Amino acid sequence: MESNEELVQLIRREIEQSDVKAISFRQFMELCLYAPELGYYTGTRSKVGKKGDFYTSSSIGSLLGEILACHMVKKLTENTSESYEIVEWGGGNGQLAQQILHKLQVDFSEFYRRLHFIEIERSEYHRELQKVNLQQHLDVISFWSPEQWKEQGKRTDTYIFSNELLDAFPVHRVRYKADLLYELFVGWDEAKQLFYECELPCENVQLLAYLKRDNIVLHEGQTAEINLAADEWLAETANWLEAGHLITIDYGDIASEIYATHRMHGTLLCYKDHQAYDNPYIHVGEQDITAHINFSACIQSGSKAGIQESKLLTQKEFLVQEGILELLQNDNSRDPFGPVAKRNRAIRQLLLGDQMSELFKVLHLTKR
Repeated sequence: MESNEELVQLIRREIEQSDVKAISFRQFMELCLYAPELGYYTGTRSKVGKKGDFYTSSSIGSLLGEILACHMVKKLTENTSESYEIVEWGGGNGQLAQQILHKLQVDFSEFYRRLHFIEIERSEYHRELQKVNLQQHLDVISFWSPEQWKEQGKRTDTYIFSNELLDAFPVHRVRYKADLLYELFVGWDEAKQLFYECELPCENVQLLAYLKRDNIVLHEGQTAEINLAADEWLAETANWLEAGHLITIDYGDIASEIYATHRMHGTLLCYKDHQAYDNPYIHVGEQDITAHINFSACIQSGSKAGIQESKLLTQKEFLVQEGILELLQNDNSRDPFGPVAKRNRAIRQLLLGDQMSELFKVLHLTKR
Protein backbone atom coordinates (compact mmCIF):
# COMPACT_ATOMS: atom_id res chain seq x y z
CA MET A 1 0.00 0.00 0.00
CA GLU A 2 1.12 3.55 -0.72
CA SER A 3 3.01 5.00 2.25
CA ASN A 4 5.55 7.70 2.97
CA GLU A 5 8.69 5.57 2.97
CA GLU A 6 10.78 8.11 4.89
CA LEU A 7 8.18 8.06 7.65
CA VAL A 8 8.02 4.27 7.61
CA GLN A 9 11.78 4.13 8.16
CA LEU A 10 11.53 6.68 11.00
CA ILE A 11 8.88 4.61 12.77
CA ARG A 12 10.87 1.42 12.23
CA ARG A 13 13.88 3.02 13.95
CA GLU A 14 11.70 3.99 16.92
CA ILE A 15 10.46 0.41 17.16
CA GLU A 16 13.97 -1.03 16.91
CA GLN A 17 15.25 1.25 19.68
CA SER A 18 12.44 0.19 22.02
CA ASP A 19 13.20 -2.39 24.72
CA VAL A 20 10.16 -4.44 23.70
CA LYS A 21 10.66 -3.88 19.95
CA ALA A 22 7.31 -2.17 19.78
CA ILE A 23 5.91 1.30 20.42
CA SER A 24 2.53 2.26 21.83
CA PHE A 25 -0.22 2.90 19.32
CA ARG A 26 -0.33 6.44 20.63
CA GLN A 27 3.31 7.01 19.65
CA PHE A 28 2.70 5.37 16.28
CA MET A 29 -0.28 7.66 15.60
CA GLU A 30 1.67 10.72 16.77
CA LEU A 31 4.42 9.95 14.26
CA CYS A 32 1.98 9.17 11.44
CA LEU A 33 0.22 12.49 11.88
CA TYR A 34 2.80 14.90 13.28
CA ALA A 35 6.37 13.76 12.54
CA PRO A 36 8.15 16.96 11.40
CA GLU A 37 7.69 17.46 7.64
CA LEU A 38 6.76 13.78 7.19
CA GLY A 39 3.48 13.39 9.10
CA TYR A 40 0.05 13.66 7.54
CA TYR A 41 -0.74 17.03 9.16
CA THR A 42 2.77 18.48 8.94
CA GLY A 43 3.17 17.69 5.25
CA THR A 44 1.92 19.68 2.27
CA ARG A 45 -0.75 17.22 1.09
CA SER A 46 -4.26 18.69 0.69
CA LYS A 47 -6.46 17.40 3.51
CA VAL A 48 -9.87 19.06 3.28
CA GLY A 49 -12.26 19.43 0.36
CA LYS A 50 -12.63 17.87 -3.06
CA LYS A 51 -8.88 17.49 -3.58
CA GLY A 52 -8.29 16.24 -0.04
CA ASP A 53 -9.37 13.24 2.00
CA PHE A 54 -12.45 14.47 3.88
CA TYR A 55 -14.93 17.32 4.20
CA THR A 56 -15.65 19.42 7.28
CA SER A 57 -18.75 21.47 8.07
CA SER A 58 -16.91 24.58 6.88
CA SER A 59 -16.65 22.94 3.44
CA ILE A 60 -20.44 23.24 3.02
CA GLY A 61 -20.76 26.87 2.03
CA SER A 62 -20.07 29.60 4.57
CA LEU A 63 -22.96 28.88 6.92
CA LEU A 64 -21.05 27.45 9.87
CA GLY A 65 -18.72 30.45 9.87
CA GLU A 66 -21.62 32.89 9.67
CA ILE A 67 -23.47 31.23 12.56
CA LEU A 68 -20.33 31.13 14.68
CA ALA A 69 -19.58 34.78 13.94
CA CYS A 70 -23.03 35.83 15.18
CA HIS A 71 -22.62 33.64 18.26
CA MET A 72 -19.24 35.21 19.00
CA VAL A 73 -20.61 38.73 18.76
CA LYS A 74 -23.52 37.85 21.02
CA LYS A 75 -21.32 36.29 23.69
CA LEU A 76 -18.42 38.77 23.62
CA THR A 77 -20.65 41.85 23.74
CA GLU A 78 -22.43 40.67 26.89
CA ASN A 79 -19.82 42.71 28.76
CA THR A 80 -18.72 46.21 27.78
CA SER A 81 -15.22 46.02 26.37
CA GLU A 82 -12.92 48.20 24.32
CA SER A 83 -11.60 45.22 22.39
CA TYR A 84 -12.53 41.64 21.55
CA GLU A 85 -10.36 38.56 21.24
CA ILE A 86 -11.19 35.43 19.25
CA VAL A 87 -8.81 32.47 19.15
CA GLU A 88 -8.96 29.54 16.73
CA TRP A 89 -6.94 26.40 17.45
CA GLY A 90 -5.92 24.17 14.54
CA GLY A 91 -7.50 26.20 11.76
CA GLY A 92 -5.86 24.26 8.92
CA ASN A 93 -6.00 26.25 5.69
CA GLY A 94 -7.97 29.08 7.33
CA GLN A 95 -11.27 28.41 5.55
CA LEU A 96 -13.47 28.65 8.64
CA ALA A 97 -11.61 31.73 9.90
CA GLN A 98 -12.15 33.40 6.52
CA GLN A 99 -15.89 32.78 6.73
CA ILE A 100 -16.09 34.17 10.27
CA LEU A 101 -13.96 37.23 9.55
CA HIS A 102 -15.86 38.07 6.37
CA LYS A 103 -19.16 37.96 8.24
CA LEU A 104 -17.79 40.15 11.03
CA GLN A 105 -16.27 42.64 8.61
CA VAL A 106 -19.46 43.01 6.56
CA ASP A 107 -22.19 42.83 9.20
CA PHE A 108 -20.45 43.80 12.45
CA SER A 109 -17.97 46.44 11.34
CA GLU A 110 -17.60 48.12 14.74
CA PHE A 111 -16.93 44.76 16.40
CA TYR A 112 -14.45 43.89 13.63
CA ARG A 113 -12.63 47.20 14.12
CA ARG A 114 -11.93 46.30 17.76
CA LEU A 115 -11.09 42.67 17.05
CA HIS A 116 -7.88 40.75 17.66
CA PHE A 117 -8.16 37.34 15.96
CA ILE A 118 -5.48 34.76 16.84
CA GLU A 119 -4.75 31.67 14.77
CA ILE A 120 -2.92 28.99 16.74
CA GLU A 121 -1.48 26.30 14.50
CA ARG A 122 1.08 23.60 15.18
CA SER A 123 2.02 23.17 11.52
CA GLU A 124 4.32 25.82 10.07
CA TYR A 125 3.05 24.89 6.62
CA HIS A 126 -0.54 25.61 7.62
CA ARG A 127 0.42 28.88 9.33
CA GLU A 128 1.92 30.08 6.05
CA LEU A 129 -1.15 28.87 4.16
CA GLN A 130 -3.40 30.79 6.54
CA LYS A 131 -1.42 33.98 5.94
CA VAL A 132 -2.07 33.64 2.22
CA ASN A 133 -5.76 32.75 2.51
CA LEU A 134 -6.49 35.43 5.12
CA GLN A 135 -4.60 38.30 3.48
CA GLN A 136 -7.70 40.50 3.50
CA HIS A 137 -7.77 40.40 7.31
CA LEU A 138 -4.09 40.63 8.22
CA ASP A 139 -4.64 43.89 10.12
CA VAL A 140 -6.63 42.06 12.81
CA ILE A 141 -4.88 38.65 12.87
CA SER A 142 -1.87 37.19 14.66
CA PHE A 143 -0.46 33.78 13.73
CA TRP A 144 1.00 31.89 16.68
CA SER A 145 2.40 28.47 17.40
CA PRO A 146 1.07 26.69 20.53
CA GLU A 147 4.33 27.57 22.28
CA GLN A 148 3.82 31.28 21.60
CA TRP A 149 0.29 31.07 22.97
CA LYS A 150 1.50 29.51 26.21
CA GLU A 151 3.89 32.43 26.72
CA GLN A 152 1.03 34.95 26.74
CA GLY A 153 -0.58 34.16 30.09
CA LYS A 154 -4.25 34.29 31.10
CA ARG A 155 -6.89 35.56 28.67
CA THR A 156 -9.96 37.57 29.63
CA ASP A 157 -13.17 38.11 27.65
CA THR A 158 -11.90 35.71 25.01
CA TYR A 159 -13.78 33.34 22.70
CA ILE A 160 -11.67 30.25 21.96
CA PHE A 161 -12.91 27.72 19.41
CA SER A 162 -11.80 24.66 17.49
CA ASN A 163 -13.39 22.64 14.71
CA GLU A 164 -12.37 19.00 14.32
CA LEU A 165 -9.21 19.46 16.35
CA LEU A 166 -9.53 16.97 19.20
CA ASP A 167 -10.28 13.96 17.00
CA ALA A 168 -6.85 14.40 15.39
CA PHE A 169 -4.97 14.04 18.68
CA PRO A 170 -3.11 10.72 19.04
CA VAL A 171 -4.94 8.14 21.15
CA HIS A 172 -4.03 5.14 23.23
CA ARG A 173 -5.82 1.91 22.34
CA VAL A 174 -6.70 -0.77 24.88
CA ARG A 175 -8.33 -4.20 24.72
CA TYR A 176 -10.05 -6.18 27.46
CA LYS A 177 -9.46 -9.96 27.38
CA ALA A 178 -9.88 -12.66 30.00
CA ASP A 179 -10.33 -10.16 32.85
CA LEU A 180 -7.14 -8.30 31.92
CA LEU A 181 -6.59 -4.93 30.26
CA TYR A 182 -4.01 -4.79 27.49
CA GLU A 183 -2.58 -1.77 25.71
CA LEU A 184 -2.07 -2.05 21.96
CA PHE A 185 1.46 -1.60 20.64
CA VAL A 186 2.89 -1.59 17.12
CA GLY A 187 5.76 -3.73 15.90
CA TRP A 188 7.47 -4.35 12.56
CA ASP A 189 7.41 -7.67 10.68
CA GLU A 190 10.67 -7.78 8.76
CA ALA A 191 9.66 -10.78 6.64
CA LYS A 192 6.35 -9.26 5.50
CA GLN A 193 7.64 -5.67 5.56
CA LEU A 194 4.53 -4.59 7.45
CA PHE A 195 3.57 -3.00 10.74
CA TYR A 196 1.56 -5.25 13.02
CA GLU A 197 -0.45 -4.88 16.20
CA CYS A 198 0.48 -6.55 19.48
CA GLU A 199 -0.98 -6.58 22.99
CA LEU A 200 1.00 -5.91 26.16
CA PRO A 201 -0.40 -5.84 29.71
CA CYS A 202 -1.52 -2.29 30.43
CA GLU A 203 0.89 -0.64 32.87
CA ASN A 204 -0.05 2.96 32.07
CA VAL A 205 -1.56 4.30 35.29
CA GLN A 206 -3.20 7.21 33.43
CA LEU A 207 -5.21 4.80 31.28
CA LEU A 208 -6.27 2.75 34.26
CA ALA A 209 -7.27 5.90 36.16
CA TYR A 210 -9.22 7.19 33.14
CA LEU A 211 -11.38 4.06 32.99
CA LYS A 212 -11.94 4.03 36.75
CA ARG A 213 -12.78 7.74 36.94
CA ASP A 214 -15.53 7.51 34.33
CA ASN A 215 -16.77 4.08 35.48
CA ILE A 216 -16.06 2.67 32.04
CA VAL A 217 -16.53 -1.09 31.90
CA LEU A 218 -15.19 -2.80 28.79
CA HIS A 219 -16.56 -6.14 27.68
CA GLU A 220 -14.70 -9.31 26.76
CA GLY A 221 -12.75 -8.71 23.56
CA GLN A 222 -13.67 -5.04 23.33
CA THR A 223 -11.17 -2.54 21.89
CA ALA A 224 -11.39 1.12 22.86
CA GLU A 225 -9.58 4.41 22.38
CA ILE A 226 -8.52 6.73 25.19
CA ASN A 227 -7.70 10.30 24.19
CA LEU A 228 -5.66 11.67 27.08
CA ALA A 229 -4.36 14.48 24.85
CA ALA A 230 -7.87 15.88 24.30
CA ASP A 231 -8.48 16.09 28.05
CA GLU A 232 -5.09 17.70 28.59
CA TRP A 233 -5.65 20.28 25.84
CA LEU A 234 -9.07 21.20 27.15
CA ALA A 235 -7.86 21.50 30.75
CA GLU A 236 -4.84 23.64 29.76
CA THR A 237 -6.91 25.87 27.48
CA ALA A 238 -9.62 26.33 30.09
CA ASN A 239 -6.94 27.19 32.66
CA TRP A 240 -5.55 29.93 30.40
CA LEU A 241 -9.05 31.36 30.12
CA GLU A 242 -9.59 33.81 32.97
CA ALA A 243 -13.09 34.58 31.69
CA GLY A 244 -14.81 33.82 28.41
CA HIS A 245 -16.00 30.99 26.21
CA LEU A 246 -14.48 27.78 24.90
CA ILE A 247 -16.29 26.09 22.00
CA THR A 248 -15.12 22.83 20.49
CA ILE A 249 -16.87 21.12 17.56
CA ASP A 250 -16.09 17.50 16.85
CA TYR A 251 -17.61 14.11 16.28
CA GLY A 252 -18.15 11.97 19.35
CA ASP A 253 -20.55 11.45 22.22
CA ILE A 254 -20.83 10.85 25.95
CA ALA A 255 -18.88 7.97 27.52
CA SER A 256 -21.82 5.54 27.71
CA GLU A 257 -22.14 5.74 23.91
CA ILE A 258 -18.43 5.77 23.03
CA TYR A 259 -17.74 2.62 25.07
CA ALA A 260 -21.07 0.83 24.45
CA THR A 261 -21.27 -2.84 23.51
CA HIS A 262 -22.09 -2.01 19.88
CA ARG A 263 -18.62 -0.41 19.64
CA MET A 264 -16.65 -3.59 20.27
CA HIS A 265 -13.96 -2.53 17.80
CA GLY A 266 -13.69 1.05 19.03
CA THR A 267 -14.20 4.15 16.90
CA LEU A 268 -10.86 4.50 15.11
CA LEU A 269 -11.16 5.31 11.40
CA CYS A 270 -8.81 6.46 8.66
CA TYR A 271 -9.64 8.63 5.66
CA LYS A 272 -7.94 8.82 2.29
CA ASP A 273 -9.40 10.17 -0.94
CA HIS A 274 -12.82 10.38 0.73
CA GLN A 275 -12.78 6.66 1.53
CA ALA A 276 -12.96 5.33 5.10
CA TYR A 277 -10.64 2.56 6.32
CA ASP A 278 -10.23 0.80 9.65
CA ASN A 279 -6.57 -0.10 9.11
CA PRO A 280 -4.10 2.53 10.40
CA TYR A 281 -1.08 0.46 9.33
CA ILE A 282 -1.43 1.17 5.60
CA HIS A 283 -1.02 4.49 3.74
CA VAL A 284 1.37 5.53 6.51
CA GLY A 285 1.62 9.32 6.58
CA GLU A 286 -0.80 9.54 3.65
CA GLN A 287 -4.13 9.13 5.45
CA ASP A 288 -5.94 10.81 8.30
CA ILE A 289 -6.40 8.80 11.51
CA THR A 290 -9.17 9.80 13.91
CA ALA A 291 -11.23 8.56 16.85
CA HIS A 292 -14.50 9.76 18.38
CA ILE A 293 -14.28 12.21 21.28
CA ASN A 294 -15.50 11.23 24.75
CA PHE A 295 -17.26 14.46 25.66
CA SER A 296 -18.01 13.24 29.19
CA ALA A 297 -14.27 13.32 29.89
CA CYS A 298 -13.95 16.75 28.25
CA ILE A 299 -16.68 18.17 30.47
CA GLN A 300 -14.97 16.76 33.57
CA SER A 301 -11.63 18.25 32.53
CA GLY A 302 -13.25 21.63 31.99
CA SER A 303 -14.96 21.51 35.37
CA LYS A 304 -11.66 20.84 37.13
CA ALA A 305 -10.18 23.85 35.29
CA GLY A 306 -12.82 26.21 36.65
CA ILE A 307 -15.45 26.02 33.91
CA GLN A 308 -18.77 27.01 35.45
CA GLU A 309 -21.21 26.20 32.65
CA SER A 310 -21.12 23.26 30.23
CA LYS A 311 -23.51 22.70 27.36
CA LEU A 312 -23.31 19.78 24.92
CA LEU A 313 -25.49 19.93 21.80
CA THR A 314 -25.59 18.13 18.51
CA GLN A 315 -24.46 20.34 15.65
CA LYS A 316 -28.07 20.36 14.41
CA GLU A 317 -29.35 21.57 17.79
CA PHE A 318 -26.69 24.29 17.94
CA LEU A 319 -27.39 25.57 14.44
CA VAL A 320 -31.15 25.61 14.94
CA GLN A 321 -30.75 27.31 18.31
CA GLU A 322 -28.59 29.99 16.67
CA GLY A 323 -31.15 30.69 13.94
CA ILE A 324 -30.03 28.81 10.84
CA LEU A 325 -33.63 28.12 9.78
CA GLU A 326 -34.18 31.86 9.49
CA LEU A 327 -31.60 31.87 6.69
CA LEU A 328 -33.76 29.68 4.42
CA GLN A 329 -35.13 31.71 1.51
CA ASN A 330 -37.99 31.30 -0.95
CA ASP A 331 -36.58 30.43 -4.33
CA ASN A 332 -38.69 31.09 -7.40
CA SER A 333 -35.80 30.44 -9.75
CA ARG A 334 -35.76 27.24 -11.80
CA ASP A 335 -31.97 27.18 -11.67
CA PRO A 336 -30.93 24.43 -9.20
CA PHE A 337 -27.42 25.88 -9.16
CA GLY A 338 -28.46 29.45 -8.39
CA PRO A 339 -27.12 31.10 -5.21
CA VAL A 340 -30.38 30.80 -3.25
CA ALA A 341 -30.87 27.13 -4.19
CA LYS A 342 -27.26 26.31 -3.30
CA ARG A 343 -27.54 28.05 0.07
CA ASN A 344 -30.81 26.30 0.92
CA ARG A 345 -29.23 22.95 0.00
CA ALA A 346 -26.27 23.70 2.26
CA ILE A 347 -28.61 24.41 5.17
CA ARG A 348 -30.43 21.12 4.62
CA GLN A 349 -27.14 19.23 4.35
CA LEU A 350 -25.85 20.70 7.63
CA LEU A 351 -29.11 19.84 9.40
CA LEU A 352 -29.95 16.50 7.84
CA GLY A 353 -26.65 14.99 6.66
CA ASP A 354 -25.88 11.88 8.72
CA GLN A 355 -22.25 12.78 9.29
CA MET A 356 -22.91 16.41 10.14
CA SER A 357 -26.17 16.79 12.02
CA GLU A 358 -26.13 14.24 14.84
CA LEU A 359 -22.63 12.75 14.88
CA PHE A 360 -20.98 16.15 15.29
CA LYS A 361 -21.33 17.76 18.71
CA VAL A 362 -20.79 21.31 19.92
CA LEU A 363 -19.39 21.63 23.44
CA HIS A 364 -19.79 25.14 24.86
CA LEU A 365 -17.89 25.85 28.07
CA THR A 366 -18.14 29.15 29.92
CA LYS A 367 -16.00 30.72 32.62
CA ARG A 368 -17.12 33.99 34.26
